[in-house]
Amino acid sequence: MTSPRPVALITGASAGLGREFAIQLARAGYDLVLVARDEARLAALGVELLAEHGAGSEVLRADLSIDDDVFRVVERIDRSPIDLLVNNAGFGTKRTLANTSRAAQDAMVRIHVLAANRLAQAAVQGMVPRGRGVVINVSSIASWLTSRGNVNYNATKAWQRAFIESLALEVEGTGVYVQALCPGYTHTEFHARVEVDKARIPGFMWMRAEDVVAESLRAVRHKRPVVVVPGAGYRVLVLIIRFMPRWVWRMLVRRRRGRHRSGARST
Repeated sequence: MTSPRPVALITGASAGLGREFAIQLARAGYDLVLVARDEARLAALGVELLAEHGAGSEVLRADLSIDDDVFRVVERIDRSPIDLLVNNAGFGTKRTLANTSRAAQDAMVRIHVLAANRLAQAAVQGMVPRGRGVVINVSSIASWLTSRGNVNYNATKAWQRAFIESLALEVEGTGVYVQALCPGYTHTEFHARVEVDKARIPGFMWMRAEDVVAESLRAVRHKRPVVVVPGAGYRVLVLIIRFMPRWVWRMLVRRRRGRHRSGARST
């Protein structure tokens, strides 16, 4: 892709926040490299972005749990440096570690940690010498939590946030901005895939993907803060969780688990 427009590479671009990042970045004047497993959806998105925003798109089919596919994306970054990277690819589970697929948990760690690291390193190695660029890791409110059924999801999202916070110190003063985006419940396909019963979650806790991405890109324009938590309510929640004694949090989790068990017995 050769264009005077800046170029953004987005993983997990076929749906959810990744798709919304593609739309808003195309609207802002970027050309896109769209990365995901579903090549047909990526191609359709590329046609839409060209028609509506005049944005060029390069489709790169990749499963980021597979090393060879990750290396192909890294090679794409090395071959033609990008201006903005969104590490958005990922998924969740809701089973305990003792009762879930080993392959699925391994894939989660590979996508959330190994792939995110490799792509971010390739990106900043091109950005720092040029004195500009942006890396966004889509982490989660879950990065501050511990909970049953989400062992590796919580842990890998915490890694993504900590990685960016440390990387921010390394690139300080270089012109490169890095961000950990930590959304709460957001209306995307993510929760349907994990089979989350949305009716159990109060409506006020849900955010629109458009608003989450808009808040992230607003921070990009100002090059701060490093950790972006969309929604005032979630920012208050994070503040409470950060200073809450861990034994209090564990007690709350146990009580919630007990209520769910009681509800299951009574039905």
